[in-house]
Amino acid sequence: MFAFTLTRRVALAAVAAASLVGPLAARADVTAPDALIKQVSTEVIDTLKADKAIQAGDVSKIIALVDTKVMPNVNFPRMTAAAVGRPWKTATPDQQQRLQTEFKTLLVRTYAGALTQVRDQTVQLKPYRAGAEDTEVVVRTEIKGKGEPIQLDYRLEKTDGGWKIYDVNVLGVWLVEQYKSSFAQEIGSVGIDGLITKLADKNKAAAKS
Repeated sequence: MFAFTLTRRVALAAVAAASLVGPLAARADVTAPDALIKQVSTEVIDTLKADKAIQAGDVSKIIALVDTKVMPNVNFPRMTAAAVGRPWKTATPDQQQRLQTEFKTLLVRTYAGALTQVRDQTVQLKPYRAGAEDTEVVVRTEIKGKGEPIQLDYRLEKTDGGWKIYDVNVLGVWLVEQYKSSFAQEIGSVGIDGLITKLADKNKAAAKS
C-alpha cells in the first residue's frame, strides 16, 4: 500500500514540527538547540494563531508560508536520501533531484493542510542533555492542547548555516522511517522512476483538490 497520508493527529504534530523550522538559520548564534526550539516554536505558533487568512484556510498563503519559511531551513537532501534508503546511492543525479522535488511538494502540502488546525497548542521541552561539542542532537518536546499531549522529538545537525532539522519523531515514529517503509515497497515494485511517478501523481491530485 502506498501509505503517504498522515493521520489528522500526526499531521497536527507534524505541522508543529514544521512551524519550528522556519527561523532556525537566522538564529544560528543560539548555542542551545533546546532553547532555540522553545523560543521559535512559541513565536511561530503565536503567529499562526493570529493569521486570519491561514485560519480561514487560504491554501495558497499556507503553501507559500511553508515553502518559504519552513523548507529552506531543513536539510532536505539528507532527509530525502534517508527516506529513499539504499537505492538513493544508485539513483542518477536527475532521479535524485526529481525525488527531492516531489518529496518536498508532498511534505509542503501535508504541512499546509494541517496548519489550519493550529489553535491552542503550546510546546513544553523535556530534559535536554548534550555537549557543547556535539554536532547532532535530539530535542524532545510535547505539544499540549486539547486531548492527550503529543510527543514530538527533533533530530538536528549543526551546519555552517546553523542548526537544521533532518528528522522528526511524532508519537514514537520517526518521519523518515515512516516514509522509508512506503518508499521501499514502491521501489521494490516499480523502481525509482515508478516511485517518482507515484509521488508526482499524488501531488497533481492534491493540487486539484
